[in-house]
Amino acid sequence: WWPRWPDPVAFRNKSADGISHAPGWSKPVLEELLERRGVAAIGHEGMDTDPGRATSAGDASLEYYVLSRDCWQIELLANLDKVPEAGALIMASWPKPKAGSGFPARAVAIHEAAG
Repeated sequence: WWPRWPDPVAFRNKSADGISHAPGWSKPVLEELLERRGVAAIGHEGMDTDPGRATSAGDASLEYYVLSRDCWQIELLANLDKVPEAGALIMASWPKPKAGSGFPARAVAIHEAAG
């Protein structure tokens, strides 16, 4: 999804009726990761945790779910298509402004080379 950035029209991918068709997480996947596997963070290429159809209806329930689990998330990640589905370590670093809720980050994936 990241190659659509920084074009806001392409990134939101709205249909003629104004509904966004951007990707997002599903509740079962988030439950698996956060409750059963104990991950501390999630990341995604889009601007929202919830799929575009949900955010178009004002629904941010998956975002609230993630935050209620004391889990943090990294949004607008790029080049995830170059990271293997399993076995990679992603490191992220950013400053934390006083009373801030977000900040640009640098995220780097470490994994064995293919081949």
